[in-house]
Amino acid sequence: MKKRVTIALALASVMAIAQQDPPPRVTIELPQGRAASIPAGPYAATWESIRANYTTPQWFVHGKFGIFIHWGVYSVPAAGSEWYPRHMYGGMLKYHTEKWGSPKVFGYKDFIPMFTAEHFRPDEWAALFKEAGATYVIPTAEHHDGFALYDSKLTRWDAKEMGPKRDLIGALSKSVRAAGMKFGVSNHRMEHWDFMYPTQANEHDLFDPEYADFYGPPQKPDPSKSSAMGPTEEEVMEGKEAPQNQAFLEEWLARCQEIIDTYQPDMLWFDNGINSRALDSIKLRLAAYYYNRAEEWGKDVSLSTKHDAYLYGTIRDFERQGRAPKEKTPYYWQVDEPIGHKFGYVEGLKLQTAGQVIRKLIDNISRNGNLCLNISPKADGTIPEDQQLVLKEVGRWMRINGEAVYGTHAWTFFGEGPRVNENPSAYDFRFTEKGTHTLYAFLMKWAGNEVVIKSFASDRLRTVQQVSLLGHAEALDFKQTEDGLILSVPAENPNVDVSVFRIILE
Repeated sequence: MKKRVTIALALASVMAIAQQDPPPRVTIELPQGRAASIPAGPYAATWESIRANYTTPQWFVHGKFGIFIHWGVYSVPAAGSEWYPRHMYGGMLKYHTEKWGSPKVFGYKDFIPMFTAEHFRPDEWAALFKEAGATYVIPTAEHHDGFALYDSKLTRWDAKEMGPKRDLIGALSKSVRAAGMKFGVSNHRMEHWDFMYPTQANEHDLFDPEYADFYGPPQKPDPSKSSAMGPTEEEVMEGKEAPQNQAFLEEWLARCQEIIDTYQPDMLWFDNGINSRALDSIKLRLAAYYYNRAEEWGKDVSLSTKHDAYLYGTIRDFERQGRAPKEKTPYYWQVDEPIGHKFGYVEGLKLQTAGQVIRKLIDNISRNGNLCLNISPKADGTIPEDQQLVLKEVGRWMRINGEAVYGTHAWTFFGEGPRVNENPSAYDFRFTEKGTHTLYAFLMKWAGNEVVIKSFASDRLRTVQQVSLLGHAEALDFKQTEDGLILSVPAENPNVDVSVFRIILE
């Protein structure tokens, strides 16, 4: 009888594969089917409790510049994007088949032994980030593909047991903190529910029971529910439920708790997969667990999430600079912006210049935001030289002008510049302030000999006592009139990029 059942299950599995109808999701067996309870502390799993107890950490408010890192198994094929594990069974099926073979013979799992990280030197990474002027670092602990870059007791599919055979997150956390920076992690596991469901591949390894604890297997998207990658605005308005079942959500929480307890992250970052209001219950348990643990550690920590995933108790993140607020906000936020045109490493990655990065940083801090610049290491653990050069150039600028960045706040006006029907030669400035007597004006494009800051006119600003140009030894001559603060400046820009004026008020 047992043999017949085994044969029947095997036949059912084969038929499911052929029909593209996935077997049920495989999840971890947890005690009483639930993740660990919330530890004692001031935070309860309610919005009211989170709102009453949470404050944005000062290290984030003052730190301004962070490094994000997309690095994982998807760095091996180095094609398409960090979403290669999804597209190799869909839109990139032809490419994958021609280069690597059929995804039934060579599936995503077969890239794992090639993710060696043999040249990964965490101390060198940390030194580079410090040189760039970063104050916090956030690597992806697990991306949508479901492979953990940390030492997990809840899965065998992690970097300690496979691929690099070392705890990449643990090693980097020690080096980053030793260099004096804060250390966070991002977790994208919520998206893993249906992320790799095949859309074009008829033959593949995704539903093979041997790999069910890695692939899931991925579930077929349900049109009556939102995507696991996060609901659209229309789906939020329609009140569509998230697709993940409760067993998966309990496992998600347990995996998050393992990361929290093992690495004590200063920031825990989540992608769009947790945005659904239907997930509020599990998200609140996660927040209460994390923040009460931080109370035990005596650390100021924060979640960082997108859109309105969390109503309170989070730092709002905007993916790419184009989505960042265009005006000064009453809350603190950050942008995760890739240094290249993709987040994960791909061959031919097109990079921004250091000047572009610096201007985005300035735009953000003038509006109460931060910049978290994503870098893209290779599968062997090296950070490409061209990315390093950009980071080092940013660092050179920071060493001259960092006092106008770190520990500052947005001023009354975030900036001034040419508007429609205004003289196109009008000066473009961004502003920050420090304390009650110091303002900083960032001249976004150099104009020599004389510049005018209209926002600092005598009828709008307290009396100016002194003006200096950061990186320039001599104090500047100036006149404060009703038309603005008129500065006499060198003909040539003495700085490496955007120049900054320090204005001391009476």
